[in-house]
Amino acid sequence: MPQTNASPLPRTLALVDDDPEYREYLAAHLRGLEIEVSTFGDSNELLAHTSPFSFNFYILDLMLPGVDGVELIRILRRRTQAGLLVVSGRLAPDVFSSVVDAGADMHLSKPASFDQVVVAIRAVHRRVASYSGSSGEWLLDRQAGRLIAPDGVRIDLSDLDLAVMERFVQAEGQAVTRESLCHHLGRPVTEEPDNTLSAIIYRLRRRIERATASPVPLQALSRVGYVFRGPLRSA
Repeated sequence: MPQTNASPLPRTLALVDDDPEYREYLAAHLRGLEIEVSTFGDSNELLAHTSPFSFNFYILDLMLPGVDGVELIRILRRRTQAGLLVVSGRLAPDVFSSVVDAGADMHLSKPASFDQVVVAIRAVHRRVASYSGSSGEWLLDRQAGRLIAPDGVRIDLSDLDLAVMERFVQAEGQAVTRESLCHHLGRPVTEEPDNTLSAIIYRLRRRIERATASPVPLQALSRVGYVFRGPLRSA
């Protein structure tokens, strides 16, 4: 199936999964969409590759031989900002927050259909690819409780969303730690990862993505917090 400009797909993709049948069938499906897919049975195979950080996109399982899946996400995020999708059957209350905090762009639970995987790849890659060439300014309208995207779209924010965006304005493009965000939102600071905070950031990003085609430069920083990498000011 040929790709279209409206629904871009990455040129190269690394698929890391220790289930050989699932890995090969998914790889074949993606190759049918003209993606150059390299498959790896565990995280060590990927890291031993001649250019492990050069792929345009990554799909990872979490239950991997070698380096744990969450730690692999952290390693990749230190070296690349490529799209990163987790597709895993791991069942635990903190799976979603752990992968998002580590730097993954999206998480799907197995069994996810191949069509669902492709939809997720398109959504993540469109945002990442667009952001790489974007320098448009974002405007936070405090009085109206809206975020105005570079393309002019006005996005209504909840009080919680507004408070989060105000903290990013204050940070002036620098990282905002989880502790700082918790203080700003009036939430208790704990030693364990705050699942609620991860969900707040995820819902905010999804709200913006659904409203505008402009790339959303809101990213998680492993073991640190979050950063809004685009030009952002308030009015």
